[in-house]
Amino acid sequence: MSEVLAEQVTHMGATVDETGVTFRVWAPHASQVFVIGTFNNWDETSHPLESEEGGKWSALVSDAKIGDEYRYLIHNGDQKLSRIDPYTREVTNSVGNGVISNLAFDWKDDDFEQYPVNEIVIYELHIGTFGKSGQEGKPAGFDEAINDLDYLEKLGVNCIEVMPIAEFAGDLSWGYNPAHIFAVESAYGGPAKFKQFIREAHRRGIAVILDVVYNHFGPSDVDMWQFDGWSENGMGGIYFYNDWRAETPWGNSRPDYGREEVRQMIHDNAMMWLEEFHLDGLRYDMTLFIRNVKGNGDVGCDLPDGWSLVQWVNTSIRERFPKKLTIAEDLQNNDYLTKTSEHGGAAFHAQWDARFVHPIREAVILSEDAHRNMDAVRAAIEANYNGNPFQRVVYSESHDEVANGKARVTSEVMGNDPQHYFAQKRSTLAAGIVFTSPGVPMIFQGQEFLEDEWFRDTVPLDWNKSETFSGIVQMYRDLIKLRLNRAGTTRGLTGSGLSILLQDNERNLISYHRWYEHGINDDVVVVASFQNQAHTASFSFPTAGKWKCVFNSDSKFYSTKFQNTPSHDLEVKTGTDGVASAEVTIGPYTVLVYSLSEMT
Repeated sequence: MSEVLAEQVTHMGATVDETGVTFRVWAPHASQVFVIGTFNNWDETSHPLESEEGGKWSALVSDAKIGDEYRYLIHNGDQKLSRIDPYTREVTNSVGNGVISNLAFDWKDDDFEQYPVNEIVIYELHIGTFGKSGQEGKPAGFDEAINDLDYLEKLGVNCIEVMPIAEFAGDLSWGYNPAHIFAVESAYGGPAKFKQFIREAHRRGIAVILDVVYNHFGPSDVDMWQFDGWSENGMGGIYFYNDWRAETPWGNSRPDYGREEVRQMIHDNAMMWLEEFHLDGLRYDMTLFIRNVKGNGDVGCDLPDGWSLVQWVNTSIRERFPKKLTIAEDLQNNDYLTKTSEHGGAAFHAQWDARFVHPIREAVILSEDAHRNMDAVRAAIEANYNGNPFQRVVYSESHDEVANGKARVTSEVMGNDPQHYFAQKRSTLAAGIVFTSPGVPMIFQGQEFLEDEWFRDTVPLDWNKSETFSGIVQMYRDLIKLRLNRAGTTRGLTGSGLSILLQDNERNLISYHRWYEHGINDDVVVVASFQNQAHTASFSFPTAGKWKCVFNSDSKFYSTKFQNTPSHDLEVKTGTDGVASAEVTIGPYTVLVYSLSEMT
C-alpha cells in the first residue's frame, strides 16, 4: 500500500485565502460537480468545479467568504445529489449545510506541552452532561464545561479525555455516531468554542485528549453514504467497504481502509485535531473493529488495511508531535497495540486495560468477602504491556463500564444509594487501587462525588453530590496528589517499579511496593484490605527505616460513616530473620499508603 506522505497537504474541503475560497472534493463517479451556497443564492449552475486527477474536483469562488453556508451538487447520470462536504469544518447541524469556517483563533501564546505518560491522571468527561448548568434532556456545551475547569484544576487532574465531539445526529448522544468527522458538534458550540475550551484547560495546566471514531461512521445523517451516486451491493459507496467487510455492530458503515483517499481523510482528520485544535492526544474508539470485521479474533476476518492505516497515522503522530499521546480502546490484552510500527505494532502509546478494570470491579462489587479473588486482584495490579505498565490505562469506571447494562460502582454495590457505608467504602477501595497501581489512572466524571445509577446522555451530573460528599471529593484530591507526587513524598507512584509484598487470601489483604529509583520520598508501600473488618498484622517492608503514613482511606475526614481506624507512622526494623517488618493496623475495605521518610 503506497501512502500519501503525511507532510503533503491535501487542501480538501473549503480553503480560505485572500483570493476567495477554494472548494475541493473527491467524487470519482461524478459527471459534473457544482458548489452551491449562500454566496450564490444556491444557484445550481453558477459555480461548476473542474475535474482534476484522481477523481477530484475543485474551483476558486472569489465571492465566497467565512460564515457562508454551502453544499456540493453532484451529477451522476440522471442523478442530482446534494451533499455536505466530507471535509467541512463546521455545519449548521448534522442534516443542514456546511459552513465556511474561520480556522484562525487567538491561542494567546498557548505553548502547553503534554506531560510524560507516567505523570498523567485522566478525567473522562462528556460535554453534553458535564457542565453544572446542564438541564435534563438538553445538552450542555463547551461554555458550561469551561466554567467547571476550575473545579477540575482544584481536583488535581492534569488531563481531560473528552468523549467524541465530531458532529453527530441530533443534539443528544454519547458521540460515537459521527456524521461529519471534521466538524465540531454544533449543539456544543462549534469549533471556536472547542478551541476556547482547550485553551482554557491548557491555561490551568490541564491537557486535553479527544475520543475519535474511525471504526465506523454514522450510521445516520452521513452524507458520505453513496456520496457520488456509486455503490455496490446496496452499500455505502466510495467512502465505505461495499462487501462483507462493511459490517460493524453499528451498521454497514465501516470506512474502506484500502482506498488511499479514505486513508488520507482519516490521516488528515487526526492531524487536524492535533495541529489546528492544539489537542494533546487522541483516544481511538474500539480499535478491535478497525483491525477485524467481526471483533472476534478470527484471522479470516482480519483487516490488514485497517492495521496498516493505524500504524501510519500513529507513526506520523509520533514523528510530528512526539509529546502527544495516542490511546487505544481494544480490550483484547494485545501487546502489539502498543509496540512501535518497526516491531509490527500499531504504535499506540497506551491502551485501556481490560485485565485491570474487570477484576477490580468484581472484587469490590461482590457482596460476600469470601468470594473476593485476591489472585485476580494481584494479577490486575501486576499486568503490563511489553514490560511497561504505563502502556496501559487503569480505571474502575468509564463511560462503557457505567452503562450498557452496568452502573456506577456505588450502584452495583448497594443499588442507587451512595449514602450507604458499603457503597462508599468499596467504591473508594477501587479508586485507591487505581491510583496506587502502576499505569495511567483514569476516573469518569462524577466518580469522585459518588455519582450513582448509570450514564445517560440525557441526564446531567448531579453536582449537588459534590457538596454532599465533599469528603469523598477530598479523598480523590489526596489520591491524585499522591499519584502525581505533588508533596514530594511519593515519587514511587510515578515509577514502574512493583513488588508484591503480601497476598493473604484468607483475610483478603494485599500489600505492594512501588518505586521510581528507590530511596527517601521515593519508596512507597501500599496496604489494602478487601474485607469488612479491621486487621492488625505484621507486614514486611522493603527496607528498615521510618515510614510515614501519608494516606488512610478509612479516615472520618473523608466520611462520617468511616470507622477512622487509626494509622500511624512506622518504625520498621529488621528482624533476626533478615526481614524488615512492622505491625500495621488497617480498617475495613481500606487503602493505606506509606512513604519512606528516613533510612536506618
